[in-house]
Amino acid sequence: MSSTANTSNLTMVNAFDPEKASGLDPKTQEMVRRREKLLGPAYRLFYQQPVQVVRGSGTRLWNPDGEEYLDAYNNVVPAGHANSRVTAAVHQQMQTLSTHTRYLQDGILDYAEDLLGTMGPLGDTGHVMFTCTGSEANDLALRIAKHHTGHEGIIVTSEAYHGNSELTSGCSPALGSRARLGTWVRQVPAPDSYRIPREQLADLLVEHVREQIADLQRRGQGLAAFIADSVFSSDGIFGEPTDLLAPVAKVVRDAGGLFIADEVQSGFARTGDSFWGYQRHGVQPDIVTMGKPMGNGYPVAGLVARPGVVERFGNDQRYFNTFGGNTVAIAAAQATLDVLRDDDLLTNARTIGQVLRDGIAELSLRYECLGDIRGAGLYVGVEVVSDRDGKVPDQARASAIVNAMRDRRVLISSTGPSANVLKIRPPLVFSSDDADWLLSTLADVMSTTDEG
Repeated sequence: MSSTANTSNLTMVNAFDPEKASGLDPKTQEMVRRREKLLGPAYRLFYQQPVQVVRGSGTRLWNPDGEEYLDAYNNVVPAGHANSRVTAAVHQQMQTLSTHTRYLQDGILDYAEDLLGTMGPLGDTGHVMFTCTGSEANDLALRIAKHHTGHEGIIVTSEAYHGNSELTSGCSPALGSRARLGTWVRQVPAPDSYRIPREQLADLLVEHVREQIADLQRRGQGLAAFIADSVFSSDGIFGEPTDLLAPVAKVVRDAGGLFIADEVQSGFARTGDSFWGYQRHGVQPDIVTMGKPMGNGYPVAGLVARPGVVERFGNDQRYFNTFGGNTVAIAAAQATLDVLRDDDLLTNARTIGQVLRDGIAELSLRYECLGDIRGAGLYVGVEVVSDRDGKVPDQARASAIVNAMRDRRVLISSTGPSANVLKIRPPLVFSSDDADWLLSTLADVMSTTDEG
């Protein structure tokens, strides 16, 4: 793909090209061949030289030869790979009981109460519903929104990713131009703080949302919900400004719709400023969805909704999920939440995230291709450009950096509509030593690649 092409395809960003498998060592070629034969063509591998991992601990991963990698990408394990408290809780609960939510159990109630306690006003009255994955959580949230409002329309940002179910993939333009969006879906441009003056972003986003609401109403579909990830992860990682979502929520509610905060990426202390990404924007959602980091690698997810929002849905349809909220999942979630708080990983995310952004900003003084450094907490985006004045995305250069980092055993990825934004999103236990390793490796990569 060329450096100027709009990839608009989340699954292909930083993907291994099977046509280049002949350049791999024989053992890796055989694994790739078996993988293609057994798993089929829909799966993707990372990096031009795929990585095989057999063990993890904290922020580190190891391959079969004992080579150590720094994981600066994996947000699924905020408490670190193989966290002892989480694995002990899962092991103990698995030895005791693993069953669904149709029996009375203290664990799920204690955790729900604990979780709601992190959400401010929404948590005072909200209800928790458990699923297995973030896709399921978003799917359920959209079903509730449609049922509550009686409308069909969903508004998302232009490169949003909200899941891989039929419903959520239908409102996930990041899956690619060949992936079908629902006829009830409308897109609005992401708040590109690099190319648009920040003081204009809130008004522009509101204007775009209003236009799409009017179009949905004109076609008789109406507005069920606006759903957004508050750091706009797939759109290119825009952590600032934080005055965008509250005015959008007002416009959405005035039109009879719900505001859904997709916290699968930005929740659980990731942003460093607040436990939930939406809290940085000073907005109270109608529904909050969560997943990925919730169980530190164990599949657990869910949503929190205002009582009035879920009441009709609950009365008309009920809800049950065999594995959603099972006793082992709740044990993993509770242990993860305990570690996040006891080890103050919110502060760590804020502190180390700033170290990373400051260090990369220093590098940008020497390397013109590092055009913008942004994000929040331990979610860092670095825009790679071929022309800093013109702010021209450079996908090829970004890919070269990502793969050169991998060759030096530091794992990051890329994102955005042109796949030119370096995505640095490590476990929240990332330390100052880890940050030094990443920054020194990035400095080495920048000094040894073609452009300086």
